[in-house]
Amino acid sequence: MKLFQCQNCGQPLYFENTRCERCGLSLGYLPAREAMTALKPHAGAGDPQLWRALADAALYRLCANAAYDVCNWLVPAAAADSYCAACRHNRVIPDLSLPENLSRWRALEVAKHRLFYTLFQLRLPAETQAENPAGLAFQFLADVGPAQPRVLTGHVNGVITINLAEADDAEREHHRQQMGELYRTLLGHFRHEIGHYYWDRLIANSRHLEEFRRIFGDERHDYAAALDSYYASGAPADWSERFISAYASSHPWEDFAETWAHYFHMIDTLETAHVVGLAVNPKLPQSPGAVFDFHPRDTDMNRLVEAWIALTFAVNSLNRSMGLHDLYPFVLGPGATAKLAFVHRLIAGISPAEPKPAARPRRDWWNAFLGVRSAGL
Repeated sequence: MKLFQCQNCGQPLYFENTRCERCGLSLGYLPAREAMTALKPHAGAGDPQLWRALADAALYRLCANAAYDVCNWLVPAAAADSYCAACRHNRVIPDLSLPENLSRWRALEVAKHRLFYTLFQLRLPAETQAENPAGLAFQFLADVGPAQPRVLTGHVNGVITINLAEADDAEREHHRQQMGELYRTLLGHFRHEIGHYYWDRLIANSRHLEEFRRIFGDERHDYAAALDSYYASGAPADWSERFISAYASSHPWEDFAETWAHYFHMIDTLETAHVVGLAVNPKLPQSPGAVFDFHPRDTDMNRLVEAWIALTFAVNSLNRSMGLHDLYPFVLGPGATAKLAFVHRLIAGISPAEPKPAARPRRDWWNAFLGVRSAGL
């Protein structure tokens, strides 16, 4: 994730901010520019809901979901859509007549928008199902009672379903412990399920299928039986030598989705570490946005893994200093690294070679804000 600043006063901004805490201006995110912008009400006599963006002086509307404080993305004033590039993928949202559902939906949208940040950075196909029958949709559903089947988080035919209960921290932690998982977050759910979507979209019936089977195994093995076996007997004793997580050992589809999610964890966190000026040994890529300049001959997977291992050792050590659990409680064995390299090559080969927004040099405002630059961890 990049860092952002208010064009009006220079205040550092988070991706989710809707208002600058220093100067008070409203804020919005411009996905096409990969930029957060300060906003001023349009002074013209037209639509009173129009805003002028300080980032490019153009006119925009806030996404319709901004009315519920669940989205801060912008839509061009001339666009026919009332929803932003992320929210237009929503097929079903929670019943907002129930007060607790709004806060849970807000948490889901925070994670979903971070997912779309990465999808757009990687130039992955992300049409809606109205734009393409193979497109993507989301539905956020709540369990309706003990007599009814529980809503299952998962992916089917381009539709990703998330159980609203996952947005409750206590409920999610209960499930994490119950299932013996090392890691369970909303963002992790989105990144895992989108992996299933892109398996269908990018690998099934493609030239990549045989390589996938060679690396991950044959997905034609009975999926339901494989999951039943996993939940009955657990992962094999040597799973950490071949898989990124215990659950990845259950079936090749789950192995791919877990690997895809971890790849997203890596590139997003490495970008954040780079732009805040965090130095580790070995050092992270030096050019701005280097972790997103994807081409196998330009960005070697071994280089990313080397940086990732150094960074996660550092942040895990910091967490332990605070008496917290490890931020990244996984070990990258050679089998998992080979699978990550497959995902890396897949994305590098499929992302269109279109120009990205010009990289801006990292400013000194962040160092001034921190007062110190981290180095030599």
